[in-house]
Amino acid sequence: MSISVKIDKIISQSSPIRKMFAEGARLKALHGEESVFDFSLGNPNMPPPQKFNQVLKEIVDSCDLTDHSYLPQAGYPEVCQSVAEFISQEQDVDITEKEIFMTCGAAGALNVILKALLDPGDEVLIPTPCFVEYRFYAENHDGSVIFVPTRPDFSLDLNAMAAAISKKTKVVLLNSPNNPTGQIYSEESLLGLATLLSNKSKHLGRTLYLICDEPYRKIVYGEANVPSIFNLFKNSIIVTSYSKDLSIPGERIGFAAVNPKAEFKDDLIAAMNVTHRILGFVNAPALMQRVVGCLQGLSVDIAVYQRKRDLICSGLADAGYDFLAPAGTFYLFPKAPIKDDVRFVSELQKERILVVPGSGFNGAGYFRIAFCVDDKTIEKALPGFKRALARFR
Repeated sequence: MSISVKIDKIISQSSPIRKMFAEGARLKALHGEESVFDFSLGNPNMPPPQKFNQVLKEIVDSCDLTDHSYLPQAGYPEVCQSVAEFISQEQDVDITEKEIFMTCGAAGALNVILKALLDPGDEVLIPTPCFVEYRFYAENHDGSVIFVPTRPDFSLDLNAMAAAISKKTKVVLLNSPNNPTGQIYSEESLLGLATLLSNKSKHLGRTLYLICDEPYRKIVYGEANVPSIFNLFKNSIIVTSYSKDLSIPGERIGFAAVNPKAEFKDDLIAAMNVTHRILGFVNAPALMQRVVGCLQGLSVDIAVYQRKRDLICSGLADAGYDFLAPAGTFYLFPKAPIKDDVRFVSELQKERILVVPGSGFNGAGYFRIAFCVDDKTIEKALPGFKRALARFR
């Protein structure tokens, strides 16, 4: 074999999201785009806010030669300052530009952090269901993943988390609001987790870190809110991107924020500067840094996603599906009518409906619907959802 054995294994475990996306392209070519209902990929279907376009044009028009040069690994100081001011308000904590690190999206941030933290064999604990790629990010840096089940409503199971922590544990990685379930972890459960990690850190004699991946923080519905982890656990890091709330996933821009009270904070930030460079990112995109630095707190109209959520939830409830309405994100995670979620997803394909098997998220028996699509796609797909379910009743 010519390629890496490790990468060959990853290829064999390739993301089910991308597989369904590819299947969608095939079906659209065969039947026409209007006849295929593609809920596979969490690709925002709303344009960026108009202010994004305005700021982008202004910055492009004002650029000179130095604006395309290398810059500090952590990002432009003025951009980090802008982010820090917003995060201080959002998280109710005093944070400075020194604790902000601009990155190539949340994925880039996670790889930078994990490379800075993990020694070979260190374990990363992740509640399931979870985003497909997390395992690969940890394995990129010689870590291993321990998947920890959540409760039936996808809330944190602190007993399961406590049982999973070992002398090899280094990181707990959370995603809230959660992809694929839409669950938001409550402040009570996060406080319990923080207490658990503090106690385990003392018992094990090593620093345990809590990383919170929050790219959907602004996409929440009704009275829901995302608690601030910074005020609950000092050895915490927040990771996010502007991909979802500004609808710019292709621009690959996000940041990491290190808790200003973290132990060994200076060592961690120094390590992130090194890992950002040696991973090949060097620095986050210069142009996009300057754009988002002017757009703190801005997002697309979340009410549009809420309308889509209500539309698909109403239709699937009428059809007889079993699910919990998501508190955030633009994903729905219904229970399949049979244990074999892959088989049921194949059944939906007969209706030209593309969703992702829950087993790909360590959530066997469920499937994920990305409802960030046109309303007409949802409306036209609902009869097919109903027919597919009826065949198993």
